[in-house]
Amino acid sequence: MDARVPGPPRVLVVQHEDDCPPALVGTWLTEAGCELDVHRPYTATGEPGALLPDPTAYDAVLVLGGSMGADDDADHAWLGPTKQLLRDAVGAEVPTLGICLGHQLLASALGGRVQVNPRGRTVGLVPVEWTGEASSDPLTGALATPRRGVHWNNDVVTDLPPGALALARTPQGDAEVVRYGPAAWGVQLHPEVDAGVVARWAASDDKSAPGVDTAAEVARIDAARSELDDAWRPLVSSFVAIAGGRAER
Repeated sequence: MDARVPGPPRVLVVQHEDDCPPALVGTWLTEAGCELDVHRPYTATGEPGALLPDPTAYDAVLVLGGSMGADDDADHAWLGPTKQLLRDAVGAEVPTLGICLGHQLLASALGGRVQVNPRGRTVGLVPVEWTGEASSDPLTGALATPRRGVHWNNDVVTDLPPGALALARTPQGDAEVVRYGPAAWGVQLHPEVDAGVVARWAASDDKSAPGVDTAAEVARIDAARSELDDAWRPLVSSFVAIAGGRAER
């Protein structure tokens, strides 16, 4: 049963770690008139299945990144319920966007595979290589021109679930942007981060990248701030428009 209430688009946000906040994407959503309901199940107690709400009570779902693996359910009790939440959202066609880990959780939840990248960690600014389908997609149609995105990841989606469509890949061929359903997308890159967020990641040993000058990458990301804002704010604008269409039903 649809439990939504009239008003501005309400976005359920699932955050996995203190150091992985909604950041710029949260700001852009709020500036566009959305109301954010941020859930941090890693801080909650009780039965894992009760840690997250019904996604159909919202106009959109945003699942953020984190340092854990998409299939580390045994170590992080909320990951299994998050994948069920994603299956429910996709099945009900609630507009859904997964960022980095959120993208990988979508893939895992729907029958795909996530693995450690055999080429090693991807850190810094990476060009986005759009596929031919991206220009006609409701989320990426306004973005399907050359641009760069911030990466800070060890794992990648190696096998897409049935019915999923790659809308962009990295220069190495890894899935960068994927449509997982009629109203569900995942992005491996981090449109939400600024240099402050990335600097905290660089200072964390478990997220460092051997052989990479992470301080230099943080500086490059900071220097590219205007470029990145121009590149990825339209992603949020498109997502808000899709969520707004659901809110008006």
